[in-house]
Amino acid sequence: MSNIYWESFKTFFKIGIFTLGGGYAMIPLIEEEVVNRHRWVEKEELLDLIAIAQSCPGVFAINIATFIGYKLQKTRGAICTTVGTALPSFLIILAIAIFFSAFKDNPVVAAMFRGIRPAVVALIAVPTFRMAQQAKIGWSNAWIPIVSALAIWALGVSPIYIIIIAGIAGYLYGMYIKPTENNS
Repeated sequence: MSNIYWESFKTFFKIGIFTLGGGYAMIPLIEEEVVNRHRWVEKEELLDLIAIAQSCPGVFAINIATFIGYKLQKTRGAICTTVGTALPSFLIILAIAIFFSAFKDNPVVAAMFRGIRPAVVALIAVPTFRMAQQAKIGWSNAWIPIVSALAIWALGVSPIYIIIIAGIAGYLYGMYIKPTENNS
């Protein structure tokens, strides 16, 4: 029988090392490994953990890894998954910091970074649309993220206020409106 701590560390190390574009680009890999391959969490539960990780301060990738690790094996599991996620980035950034000054003006390196940018956008867009489908976001409730994005962009509203308002509204909806819809 395999050691869950080592297995979770290896899994999240692999997710951390093979993901370009940050935490949101990790979502497809996390879903594949945690939901489909290891079956540590259900798909619906992963959506809930993603929502919680997004609303917490800090780096999304670390938050989601910590929550999944905690669900698996409490504090020790959280430590294993968190270190597994953060270690590859730390090592890569360390290597880049050591060698980047020698290559920063190289046109080939600059071209590679320009080429990576569109791929990162796609890596973030695909899980966003997939999560919207799984969360049953349709035309009737698509106004919520649109109004939120416009409030942040056009009106300069702090995302913190949007998160707080959305959390309170979701709580109130779940406590008072959804139960009456289910009883109808």
